[in-house]
Amino acid sequence: MITRQLTHPNSIVVIGASNDIHKPGGKVLKNIIDGGFKGTLLVSNPKEETVQGIRSFQNPADLPTVDLAVIAIAAKYIPELVELLAFQKDTKAFIILSAGFSEESAEGKVLEDKIVATINQVGGSLIGPNCVGILTPQHHSIFTEPIPNLQSNGCDFISGSGATACFIMEAGIPKGLTFANVFSVGNSAQMGVEEVLKHLDENFDPEHDSKIKLLYIENISKPQMLLKHASSLIRKGCKIAAIKAGTSEAGSRAASSHTGALASSDVAVDALFRKAGIVRCYGREDLIAVASVFMHPTFTGNKIAVITHAGGPAVMLTDALSSNGLEVPTISCIKAESLKEKLFPGSSVSNPIDFLATGTAEQLAFIIDACNDDFDEIDAMIVIFGTPGLSEIFDVYAILDEKMKSSKKPIFPVLPSILTAGKEVEFFLSKGRINFPDEVNLGNALGKVMRTQPPLESVNPSSIDTAKIRTIIGKTENGYISPEMIQQLLDAAGIRRAGEHVVNSKEEAVQSANKLGFPLVMKVVGPIHKSDVGGVVLHIDSLEKVVAEFERMIQIKDTTAILMQQMLSGTELFVGAKREPKFGHIILGGLGGIFIEVLKDVSSALIPIGKTEALGMIHSLKSYKIIQGVRGQKPIDEDAFAETICRLSALLEAAPEIAEIDLNPLLGNHLGVIAVDARIRIEK
Repeated sequence: MITRQLTHPNSIVVIGASNDIHKPGGKVLKNIIDGGFKGTLLVSNPKEETVQGIRSFQNPADLPTVDLAVIAIAAKYIPELVELLAFQKDTKAFIILSAGFSEESAEGKVLEDKIVATINQVGGSLIGPNCVGILTPQHHSIFTEPIPNLQSNGCDFISGSGATACFIMEAGIPKGLTFANVFSVGNSAQMGVEEVLKHLDENFDPEHDSKIKLLYIENISKPQMLLKHASSLIRKGCKIAAIKAGTSEAGSRAASSHTGALASSDVAVDALFRKAGIVRCYGREDLIAVASVFMHPTFTGNKIAVITHAGGPAVMLTDALSSNGLEVPTISCIKAESLKEKLFPGSSVSNPIDFLATGTAEQLAFIIDACNDDFDEIDAMIVIFGTPGLSEIFDVYAILDEKMKSSKKPIFPVLPSILTAGKEVEFFLSKGRINFPDEVNLGNALGKVMRTQPPLESVNPSSIDTAKIRTIIGKTENGYISPEMIQQLLDAAGIRRAGEHVVNSKEEAVQSANKLGFPLVMKVVGPIHKSDVGGVVLHIDSLEKVVAEFERMIQIKDTTAILMQQMLSGTELFVGAKREPKFGHIILGGLGGIFIEVLKDVSSALIPIGKTEALGMIHSLKSYKIIQGVRGQKPIDEDAFAETICRLSALLEAAPEIAEIDLNPLLGNHLGVIAVDARIRIEK
């Protein structure tokens, strides 16, 4: 819980305050003073009588009551100090800058846990330890730089890493990106990124609070909390972008099923961000570019006019936009010719609109007006304007600023001459503008923002026989369950499956063949990878083949029985799920065969999944055109495919003990989708 004493303290004490501003205790005190903190500011240093002009309490026991303690002393002394402040000085908020805790050793973890226990006893808040502090309009309790000029319409920034927070601000501020509040949570001993986001959601004021939230996360410890409050903020009109670091495959565990092999923790992060409506970024410049897009007006549509006086950047930008699903449509109409007459000979208005290196501010105004008033096919504009340094271009940037104020369509400025036209760019930024120095970063950021869908509404689960599912799960042991139990679970969940029997003798095999009818498929029960051991035979069309294959297959190593199924026709599909620690179940789906084995063309989502989200999974597949039907083939019933995904989601909600499940293959055609084979592993 974030207390008011943390965000709006009436009094602050800096423990370990120093006259040396090159030390954390000295720098944080200077930043608080320079930030104009309006409350009572106290300091404590056992060796000093005054620190930076403020009386020092050499013994913390002599301090009066105080709301917030900012601590910069050795870790071993902090637990006792926190007890003193919490129990005797009514302190309800703590920012611990010091390192030497859980990030360093087991002994440090013990100290950290003791501090958290004390603060929890008094209902207090803790930021850190091992953090750089927080930066708000009320107080600058941070020991690093830069210290941006905080603005209410800037970005709220929550970072798990103090250094990364500094580096992101260092890179964003020169481009014109502004900040409202900055929280560095360090070890997140009591509160991490999720808790701070929860606070911003529960206390959101749409009239005064920032509508842009930026996150840098190294460990998502509470994914459901992140999902809930990110979704809530976005529904309230906010935009959120996040970096989740630590995505390498080295962290994923080996698994025997297709789903287990594909559903790494990073896939779960992707699914979580999609479900919440968070734009995922992978680096500092990526995050800054997306945040800068957020700071501009939102536009609908995807057709962009590229306005330029330089050919190369326009080509690179057009490539970036096109690869991200945005269009640079050709402009060809009578009014385009009228515009061309106002430009220098050799200019092009077809899009990109190139008005040459000699283009003027007045010509830029003509072009922007035409894109606004005459070219209905345009949804937004990107203006690229730099200089070789032959003349000043203040007039161009002044016109650009004025047109951005009045334009009906968003305008994104690409001003690449940050050295040659440094004064002019600074002049443009001074008007509250943001610059995109790199056109490709802008194109990629626009693509990310346009592709990110808003969070979906709550899901009404598919109707299934939950009581029967719980009865079946109650009878299972850990590990892979029998085909008979799989059949019962699928039937209870309403997932269509092929007719099948499990047999243990050739006599039973013959009886099953007569009941199921030909052609048949026979599969071994027991071996994990059936095809690799010759344990799958297709197109069995006689009783003689049934007997012969039974006698051969029953001798394959680890085989306990033979599964006999109707042989059906259709396109192979795949749906599976895996329980990812903390995140819950993640479902993956796509085409089967080489599409999963080699191309890994699958889409994913966290449960619960409704029909809209299931259809979105299907539509996002690179192979979706095959599902739609190509070269005269009838389409697969995608509604039935989506219904299977939804029913699997409902099954997993009813039976969270399912650790992994593969429905592979499913067979789909224009008549429906049916499960041909399934494997389920229970982990209670």
